[in-house]
Amino acid sequence: MSSLFMFEKPLGMRDSLPEIYETKYIVKQKMDKEIKQWGYQFIETPTLEYYDTVGAASAILDQQLFKLLDQQGHTLVLRPDMTAPIARVAASKLLNEDLPLRLAYNASVFRAQQREGGRPAEFEQIGVEYIGDKTVSADGEGIALMISSLEKAGVQKYQLSVGHIGFVQAFFEQILGTKERADALTKYLYEKNYVGYRQHVDNLSLSSIDKQRLHDFLKLRGGEEIIPLAYKLIENGSGTQAIDDLQQLWDILLDYGVENQVRFDLTLVSHMSYYTGILYEAYAEGVGFPIGSGGRYDLLLAKFGKNTGATGFAIRIDHLLEALGSLVRKSDIHCILFSGDRRKEAFELAKQKRADGFKVITQDINGVGNVDACTKQYDEITLLVGKAGMEVVK
Repeated sequence: MSSLFMFEKPLGMRDSLPEIYETKYIVKQKMDKEIKQWGYQFIETPTLEYYDTVGAASAILDQQLFKLLDQQGHTLVLRPDMTAPIARVAASKLLNEDLPLRLAYNASVFRAQQREGGRPAEFEQIGVEYIGDKTVSADGEGIALMISSLEKAGVQKYQLSVGHIGFVQAFFEQILGTKERADALTKYLYEKNYVGYRQHVDNLSLSSIDKQRLHDFLKLRGGEEIIPLAYKLIENGSGTQAIDDLQQLWDILLDYGVENQVRFDLTLVSHMSYYTGILYEAYAEGVGFPIGSGGRYDLLLAKFGKNTGATGFAIRIDHLLEALGSLVRKSDIHCILFSGDRRKEAFELAKQKRADGFKVITQDINGVGNVDACTKQYDEITLLVGKAGMEVVK
């Protein structure tokens, strides 16, 4: 093994420099406020969880888990997502009343990378979990809240794609006969490899009618007009409940007034294996990855001993910043440069300005190598040097 360079970081880990940190802070504050205004309560869970509980319940692949042993020999994991930990908390401590829970979080998750490839091993998410409600109304609320949160963060050109994993599973198994064959075809959808999908379908031992149905499936993208097309592809009633859900969802989104930000894409699938129904992803102009995703996961709580419905979403902060484009300026700081004989005066002036809500630093002028560079870095410079009065440079 080669020796590490002095400034080298673990694979996939990143530093957040001041401008990035400040931008993240402002954006998260805006979304925090919006989520709270929808009645969601924020909680925190441990960074470390047991592998046999949260690690096993998570939909993240085992090779992507950061594992370590505690002193008792138990295998621990750095939390790979937030849905499984919140499901653990809800099932063990919060689901005592017959009422839905609206929970939210703002936290980092950890997923090991096999090679650099620009993908982070640690990234921040802000999201919600709506637990204890199996109705489509809960799905509609999640989509509307994600849209509202993105707009509060400042994202302007974006779109949500909405699908239903139950429809995909029922439709594929109806034609292909087994879950294994359906999963093999679904993999092409996850990879968005539609050329490979078509080639795979053409090579299947199926009737020409069934092959055409599988090809027509790729056309199920658009607005409400795709609903009757989806009904036509289904036979013997299997999968129609999923389409009914999508029709009801569309009516709910109309009432929220967010239909212009949403389109159906029934080819949408997710690497999160616990999704059971409606799922969605948010895309922004100029960003190659979803900036957020969510969906229904009605079976996850059962792994922690509670049989109830749940839905939620997560917004990726790093992808969100890419969508926003510009960073906030770091220089909204007032700098007071002082000489030793006016130090107390500088400290009192800084105290007064901080009380008035300004960001202020005090700097001994002898500790500044380049005063001109200092004036370029800060919004306002006040000189308290020698016996002269206060001089505001800019």
